Amino acid sequence: MRPGEALQRWLFRVTRDEQLPIVLGQRRIFIVPTRAGGLFAIVLAVMLIGAINYNLSLGHALIFLLAGLGLVAMVHTFHNLFGLRLIPGRAEPTFAGDLARFPLQLENPRRQPRRALEFSFREQPVVRVDLAADGRATIAVPYAADQRGRLDPGRVTLATRYPLGLFRAWSYPYPRWACVVYPKPLRTPLPTPSPGAAADHHHGDSGQEDFAGLRPRQLSDPTRHIAWKAVARRSDEQALLIKQFAGGASDELWLEWSLTATNRSVEDRLSILAGWVLAADEQQLRYGLQLPGQRIAPAQGQAHRSHCLQALALYGEA
Repeated sequence: MRPGEALQRWLFRVTRDEQLPIVLGQRRIFIVPTRAGGLFAIVLAVMLIGAINYNLSLGHALIFLLAGLGLVAMVHTFHNLFGLRLIPGRAEPTFAGDLARFPLQLENPRRQPRRALEFSFREQPVVRVDLAADGRATIAVPYAADQRGRLDPGRVTLATRYPLGLFRAWSYPYPRWACVVYPKPLRTPLPTPSPGAAADHHHGDSGQEDFAGLRPRQLSDPTRHIAWKAVARRSDEQALLIKQFAGGASDELWLEWSLTATNRSVEDRLSILAGWVLAADEQQLRYGLQLPGQRIAPAQGQAHRSHCLQALALYGEA
């Protein structure tokens, strides 16, 4: 490790925060004058030179009063962060191109409120919040998820300029955050059922199932399941309806890597599969997912949907 990296790790506490809650102590808070604070100091220096030159006792009194006000503002800016407790939460998965949101619970053990707290990741949107005395609040810090996979947002910057904006105090908490980013879904027509799924459809015509309702027809549905009587009572512009049955074998659909266009990139093929997973889930179909080296058996429901999307998100990762 180079000396510069070692100094940065020691100074800014780059290592992960394993112990919870994260408490902002004296060594974790940094403070410097803002541009307004620097201008304020320059003005005081010019005023002091004028007061000395013209021997103005009231000028000295005003300068010392303003300088004391600046020092008090520095102390209040520091104490606006000192002792704050942070508890990171679990980040929900998101899709590439959307904002991932990392929850953070704030606890204020002091009897004074904390004002104008700013939370952000590097070059990401800023979240501003006020915290009441002896209060708690939960915020979600956003991060633009540009690529699929496992997202580590890095250190979060907590800063404040309260009360006068003359100083900026900040800290670099580094919670153990991670978020799974699904591929950006690309909506294309669902593939036709595999021969095994077609056999299940024939089994569904045995008459041992109970009629469960109607749904709009998809390209993968056979024409023998169309409810022609219901279609005859509808206008031509409306979609065809398919009979749904319960109690027997259900429709199964395999979403396979080999069914995507081979001239597409890997990311595009994963996006197509993600779109198929969402479409099959919306239509309440039983579907399975087959990737090179991985096979997920047909099922349905929220847990199965999340399992398939996570497999697509982490495809190719060690």
